[in-house]
Amino acid sequence: MSINLTEKDIQTIIESVMKNVESAIGPAPPGHSEGNTNSVIPIKLKEITEKDSVSTACSTSKQQNRTPSPKVNASTNSNPVFNTGMETFGVFEKIELAIEAGYMAQLDYVKRFELKDRERIIQAIREGVMTEAKELARLVYEETGIGSYQDKIAKHELAALKTPGTEDLSTAAFSGDNGLTIVEQAPFGLIGAVTPVTNPTETIVNNVISMLAAGNSVVFNVHPSSKQSCARVITIINKAIQGAGGPANLVTMVKNPTLETMQKLIDSSMVKLLVGTGGPGLVKTLLKSGKKAIGAGAGNPPVIVDDTADIEHAAKSIIEGASFDNNLLCIAEKEVFVLDSAADDLIFHLLNNGAYMLDRHQLNEVMNFALVENKEQVAAGCSDDPKRKYHISKKWIGKDATQFLTELKAKPKGNVKLLICEVDADHPFVQLEQMMPILPIVRVRDLDEAIQQAVRAEHGNKHTAMMHSKNIDHLTKFARAIETTIFVKNASSLAGVGFGGEGHTTMTIAGPTGEGITSAKTFTRQRRCVLADGGFRIIG
Repeated sequence: MSINLTEKDIQTIIESVMKNVESAIGPAPPGHSEGNTNSVIPIKLKEITEKDSVSTACSTSKQQNRTPSPKVNASTNSNPVFNTGMETFGVFEKIELAIEAGYMAQLDYVKRFELKDRERIIQAIREGVMTEAKELARLVYEETGIGSYQDKIAKHELAALKTPGTEDLSTAAFSGDNGLTIVEQAPFGLIGAVTPVTNPTETIVNNVISMLAAGNSVVFNVHPSSKQSCARVITIINKAIQGAGGPANLVTMVKNPTLETMQKLIDSSMVKLLVGTGGPGLVKTLLKSGKKAIGAGAGNPPVIVDDTADIEHAAKSIIEGASFDNNLLCIAEKEVFVLDSAADDLIFHLLNNGAYMLDRHQLNEVMNFALVENKEQVAAGCSDDPKRKYHISKKWIGKDATQFLTELKAKPKGNVKLLICEVDADHPFVQLEQMMPILPIVRVRDLDEAIQQAVRAEHGNKHTAMMHSKNIDHLTKFARAIETTIFVKNASSLAGVGFGGEGHTTMTIAGPTGEGITSAKTFTRQRRCVLADGGFRIIG
């Protein structure tokens, strides 16, 4: 006997099932409308289904045989109730659905998954990104049109391999006559994150590993100019998570990010922590939300070279850092202050290692096409100062040095990585965070003048600074004066984030809000558990 059901019959059955499911689970999350069943209900159905085969207890033995979460195939079920966006692996048409899915995924994550499960998931993410590093680099390069393809491969590998996971978390304990107290690092919940166009997918990889290691989920509002490559890395990450047995939609994003979607992300009651990697305007917006916010702001990193430095090594290090990804990194060398007694030697070695010296005429030409006069007195780019005389032309940010030379009709010999120019300390290329492969060099009389001008050029961002010197007193004096989050001695700026230097990496350097080099523990809140009245105290 066959039974033919109409669409109305099916809908009635579904509504009846949903009422039973809701009564079994409890109230919907904050901000969820009862009439909106497009995303949350299927996720809850998934939770109920998995409860039949997987215990919710945190015992090791009950977690070992977990199977990957099932995937929804949109082609086999067109009913809108089941169209959750899971088939898109975290990429949603609406920011509300991305938020809701991430919120529910995090509840499942902390309920059923232990630290060892988190680490298994993170390892899968690392492997997935490493496998696709070249493809991701290509996509980012083609979509944004800025930076260097080869350097973007290195950035993806750096983020995948040198971002710490659960090993970054630790528990503190206090034991005494009055009992035992432990302090654990607990997750915030759902994190709302905003990413830049300069390091779009790399920032996602870095943030995801850190945030998931801490027990959170994350929803991204990415830079619109990198949305396709970001959607690709989100897909790779979600496939890796589910392949390792993790929940769907631990990492989500809105397909078409805008300022409006960012504001909805900021305002959502489901989002417990905000993280932004970008300029000072973004950081200010997040801080006005009333929520806990972690912000990575602008930088304009200066380099000092004194007369005790290994000048050839200094030149090679400066070239490496300032030319990497065409100077897009916020930690990169942006301007050099060199003692006059060492300046000629430094320039000689820079030219021998891939630099090209712009003459006065060429420098003026570059200024004409790479700078935009700030006639409207507005803040733009990485500066929130509306009184700046110039801004950097977006057209030239992150372009190859060879493109500048082509525009100048110059025909240098050999491979040019970086353009250098001699200027005074007030030159726009010194005072602006330019993000172009152009490095201004300023001669100074002595160390005190170098420090004074370097601090001035850094503009109080307290981001990154470098110095090449063999004099410990000189290094200490500059470090104390500049007070940056990262201070690199006798190496490329890249060493400050673990590339050719010790220590872990990050793409979110939270100087403005004080967290510094972010990692998993940055995205946790302290939770104290106290056993008092002498409990568990064995030694008298």
